[in-house]
Amino acid sequence: MWLLDKLLQKVIRAGRLVITDHDGKVYNYGTSDAGDAAPINVRLTHPKASGHIARYPQLGAAEAFMWGWMEIDEPHDLRDLVLFFTAQSKALGDKAIQPQGTVKRLAQKAVAKADSLNPRGKARKNAEHTYNLTRRLYELFLDEDRQYTMAYYRDPSNSLEKAQLDKKAHIAAKLYITPKNGPKMRVLDIGCGWGGFALYLHRTYGCEVLGVALAPDQIAFCKERAEEAGVSDKVKFALMDYRDVTGQFDRISSVGLLEHVGVPHYPHFFEHTARLLKTDGVMVSHLCGRTGPPGFTDAFTRKYIFPGGYIPAVSELVSVSERYGWQLMDYEAMRFHYSLTLEEWYNRTVMHKDEIVEMYDEQFYRMWLFYLAGAEQSFRNGTLVNHQLVYVKDRAAIPMTRDFMYEESERLRGLEEPPRWHLDPALKQAAE
Repeated sequence: MWLLDKLLQKVIRAGRLVITDHDGKVYNYGTSDAGDAAPINVRLTHPKASGHIARYPQLGAAEAFMWGWMEIDEPHDLRDLVLFFTAQSKALGDKAIQPQGTVKRLAQKAVAKADSLNPRGKARKNAEHTYNLTRRLYELFLDEDRQYTMAYYRDPSNSLEKAQLDKKAHIAAKLYITPKNGPKMRVLDIGCGWGGFALYLHRTYGCEVLGVALAPDQIAFCKERAEEAGVSDKVKFALMDYRDVTGQFDRISSVGLLEHVGVPHYPHFFEHTARLLKTDGVMVSHLCGRTGPPGFTDAFTRKYIFPGGYIPAVSELVSVSERYGWQLMDYEAMRFHYSLTLEEWYNRTVMHKDEIVEMYDEQFYRMWLFYLAGAEQSFRNGTLVNHQLVYVKDRAAIPMTRDFMYEESERLRGLEEPPRWHLDPALKQAAE
């Protein structure tokens, strides 16, 4: 316990944290004058728990929680603990939650770098690991349109469904499509997820869209949605690596895609998309990003959630894109929106605990909670944001001012009301 005790004494300066080790010994951290706030009580149930956590807090704490080696007493839960710790450790930077020790940190960095190599076979395997979980799981915590990326909270009190609809309007506006030219346009949506954005573009502009992704069940679900909407002749989906796409497109969108490409493959991504886009075209990329210099993906995320994934610094994107004829015309850092999104995903997951445990098991449920809480803290207390970048090959492809983005986004927001989440407990109560 001495190693974990040393770390916690260094980090915890406010509030109250009480750790009860497996042998019953109690350790107190923080200040005794924390007001009426109840302390967060954590129990370590296994002799190896404290050491496992202390050596690499990001991975160790996750596995200790997954394995039942660490329990958090009510009224607090895992999210409370994660946000409590990282709100104070952020003054020390990511080092407080990374592997403890220079050698371990360098070793993890080297492993993460090797893991970012994503040739076609590995890329498909990684996509299936992440996105080929049962459809029902995603239905239980995502919004009604199954958007698995940041929602755009113009008002923090908005519903997840409203924020996701506003996100689609925000990105679509940056593509510079109009009702007049939309029906003539062909759009490529790389990493199309469950098809929501591709269907939205056709619904609002009438354009023809090709969505590509690597997870078989995602593409099957997309095709079902297009068939149901009666637009499968205009909105098509293919189980395909973006590197195998051919033809010419007026617009390209990639939402939540570049996190899976891998830094070694950025040159080919920008070279290939430049070949696919027409000279007067526009490409918009929306992705998770770092506000500082390049880093590396933590072991928990690589091992359990997004193998092969990496969240880039904007410098890593711009420096490569410039070499292939791209001109960056607009950049926006979306701050805190993802933390609000992840908070709602966490709450919806907790709401459906019994069904998720039955569908998988208790360890999977705990892993999923840690993933969502850990990701939220990165966007709330850490240095992660969402990057939105608008690329062109010809500067004349978009208007001279950014007004077109705001005006079109406002117009799109007025076109439709957000759906109601069909699993909303309020709807169930009203029906009863």
